[in-house]
Amino acid sequence: MKKKTFVLDTNVILHNPHALVSFTDNIVLLPIEVLEELDRFKRNHDERGRNARIAIRMLDSFREKGMPGKGFPLERGGVLEIALGSEEDNKIAFGLSKSLVDNRILLAAYARKKRGETVIFVSKDINARIKADALGITSVDFEKQKVDFDRLYSGCRQLKVSKEEIDTFYKTKEYNTAGEKFFSNEFALLVDKEDPKHTAIARYKEDFNIFMPLIFNKMSVMSLHPRNKEQAMAVELLLNNDISLVTLVGSAGTGKTLLAIAAGLQKVVKDKSYTGLLISRPVMPLGNDIGYLPGTKEEKLENWMGPIFDNLEYIFHSEGKEQKDTGVKGKGKGKMLVEKYIEEEIIELEAMTFMRGRSIPDRFIIIDEAQNLTPHEVKTVISRAGNHTKMVLTGDPYQIDNPYLDSSSNGLTYCVEKMKGQKMFGHMTLVKSERSSLASLAAELL
Repeated sequence: MKKKTFVLDTNVILHNPHALVSFTDNIVLLPIEVLEELDRFKRNHDERGRNARIAIRMLDSFREKGMPGKGFPLERGGVLEIALGSEEDNKIAFGLSKSLVDNRILLAAYARKKRGETVIFVSKDINARIKADALGITSVDFEKQKVDFDRLYSGCRQLKVSKEEIDTFYKTKEYNTAGEKFFSNEFALLVDKEDPKHTAIARYKEDFNIFMPLIFNKMSVMSLHPRNKEQAMAVELLLNNDISLVTLVGSAGTGKTLLAIAAGLQKVVKDKSYTGLLISRPVMPLGNDIGYLPGTKEEKLENWMGPIFDNLEYIFHSEGKEQKDTGVKGKGKGKMLVEKYIEEEIIELEAMTFMRGRSIPDRFIIIDEAQNLTPHEVKTVISRAGNHTKMVLTGDPYQIDNPYLDSSSNGLTYCVEKMKGQKMFGHMTLVKSERSSLASLAAELL
């Protein structure tokens, strides 16, 4: 079978350096421009800099097995080659400016195609893939850490049952499934075949192979009450100490961040289940320094933690206009409450860049906007959890700021797909906006 030639764009290696060895028995081609860009990125103290350094060390180890001009042998019969442009290749232009590195990488791929090779250009850059298509080169995204977002595990399924089965469930507190496979902590909405309004919500307990009623059903969380069935299921996951990792996916206004923060405060301030609440959000890409913002670390974090303060203020106002236990008065005092809790080390606001290398025990951790993390960054964050720590990831896969991620390749959806079925994991997809009538209309129509 004829080998294919996979030409890797720099962004693929910066996303996952192990892409170098991910194409089995085929040819992996690195244009010399890719090495130059890796050399530029290796100085960065962020995730891309780390991946560049890993790739460079991998390439150095390959040198022991071969020569750059002849290619480095890979496992399973593959070959890694470094492409140096020839004078003949440099004559190719097609109107592409050769001053741009991306164009020179594309032209290196085209030169191999002219030799009769089956060339596939691999890039995380959509525009680069479009250019490749225009040159007649097959182009693809890097698929190794992608999931099918359209079929993403939702955390709940609907089961049509008889009226008698629902009545029996309310009496016996259990519902037995026959033959059908469910994931641990998956929810089921039992719906009466004859009367769709006659329903029950249950959570699957893998140890007993049965569905059981919600433990925290109709329970308020910091004076907040779930407004729909998905929020009720989310609260069940957030308040259950046996579930160490929770992912909440939903569009703007569905309440994912609000519920997570409310549950965190409930478990830390009222239930005393954890010693503190740690909140972070990758508004800046993971690893970027916050030194360019004015002030101390806490003052810098305030500049991009606005949504967290908004949610805390709303939660505080829901608790009442006068909070005797905090000494902070009513509406508009959410920020003062945050400052008080930070001073008492009950709440910790942390930049993602400072979480690497830490071990964080006995905390309720919330990572907001997790859709902007890569799969490796999510792995890095979750691996910070120490003993008796609960981790909650929230995000909207349709609102991604990272230019090289999409709804199928971001760390949040990758985590959902890989962790489903684990006993200590729970997931819920929130679908209904509860922020306001205007927010709901905007989410639907705009």
